[in-house]
Amino acid sequence: MIVAIDGPSGTGKSSTSRAVASRLGLSYLDTGAQYRAITWWMLANGVDVDDAAAVADQAGKPAIVSGTDPAAPAITVDGVDASGPIRTQEVTAAVSAVSAVPEVRTRMVEIQRACAAAAPAGIVVEGRDIGTTVLPDATVKIYLTASAEVRAARRSGELKGAQSVADTQAALVRRDAADSGRKTSPLAKADDAVEVDTSELTLDQVVEQVVALVGEKRAAR
Repeated sequence: MIVAIDGPSGTGKSSTSRAVASRLGLSYLDTGAQYRAITWWMLANGVDVDDAAAVADQAGKPAIVSGTDPAAPAITVDGVDASGPIRTQEVTAAVSAVSAVPEVRTRMVEIQRACAAAAPAGIVVEGRDIGTTVLPDATVKIYLTASAEVRAARRSGELKGAQSVADTQAALVRRDAADSGRKTSPLAKADDAVEVDTSELTLDQVVEQVVALVGEKRAAR
């Protein structure tokens, strides 16, 4: 059982994916954290993240390991816990540029597919290109959306006021354009994905919808 949950920032991917995995007894993988992890490594090692060739040259060096327990997802880089450092504004500002480098995406996709293959009962994988590129044969594909205003308010809340809602919304619009416009594995809804607009829904309501969709798939198998 592989559940792919894609969508842009602020749509509730992480909270939904973790909750669904917990409810269904599945593993959980946050692919966005992996891209943040390699971005953090690049920054920490003095790599110019705007130099695609330099990023590509270093893409194979960091050892990135993701924990897949939805109750306590973890990520390490070269054996160091990176769960805190990858959430900084510096990483957020650089992650789109690093993620757009084809060599980075190739490396991350290999790791992501290995994580999915190793999951004992199945896995919920969240990201931006899971249903289209990473796991195109996923059992269930979900694409979460929400209005720009709602997404900005949610993300600003996550940042605990470190950035205004207006600035957050502008940053999200830039991120959307970068992610949707990149040549390699852009942010996109798979043709067979079910779209769920989370703008007016509570987390519990979104989780219930996804769990119901998985139940329907299981019954049909």
